[in-house]
Amino acid sequence: MIPALVLHFGAFGVFGIAFFDASPVPLPIPGSTDILVLLLGARGHAWLLALCAVVGTLLGGYLTWELGKRGGEALFHHYMKKRHRWRDRISRWVRGHGNRTVLIACLLPPPFPLLPFLLAAGALGVTRRQLLLALTFGRSIRYGTEATLAVFYGSFFLHLWDHYLAGYAQPILFGFIALFVASVLFGIWKFRRDMRRHLEQSQKSKPDSRAA
Repeated sequence: MIPALVLHFGAFGVFGIAFFDASPVPLPIPGSTDILVLLLGARGHAWLLALCAVVGTLLGGYLTWELGKRGGEALFHHYMKKRHRWRDRISRWVRGHGNRTVLIACLLPPPFPLLPFLLAAGALGVTRRQLLLALTFGRSIRYGTEATLAVFYGSFFLHLWDHYLAGYAQPILFGFIALFVASVLFGIWKFRRDMRRHLEQSQKSKPDSRAA
């Protein structure tokens, strides 16, 4: 069966995973929230779990949007510096379609990342209201669909888990926890480093006031 530790986390665990999944420190395993909504929802309270996932995404997504808004387009370009093709595409999509681009990104399946779209939304002028509406609508459709599947086909998902993965439940759980902790620590370090470099580059780009 599903590890007892995960079951005890319940709605709070789903909320926390969804929060980090949309935050500036994303999770190491794409689709973690989706898996939890399906598996835990199969045991009951599927709609509550979906609601917690939506709320967690709203809070984490808002923080990422705020970071993009404060850092501006330069921070978004710095974050995407190794992915020039996607950077240009995302910039063009967000400029042209705004919150509709965020909405579509919320609906796309793993491993499609949400983070760069949220950063671009903040940097390129998507308003707070537009962002929250897009996140709420998009993630409600996504997690609501998964909750519906959990309600009607929950026994099937649990059967698959018990038949194929139950024997590896503990290694999977502790491996995920280790990856999660390492990802958070690495994300915090990378975030602080990138912000420091971004500030240094911003200072260098400003004209020397003493030369004026």
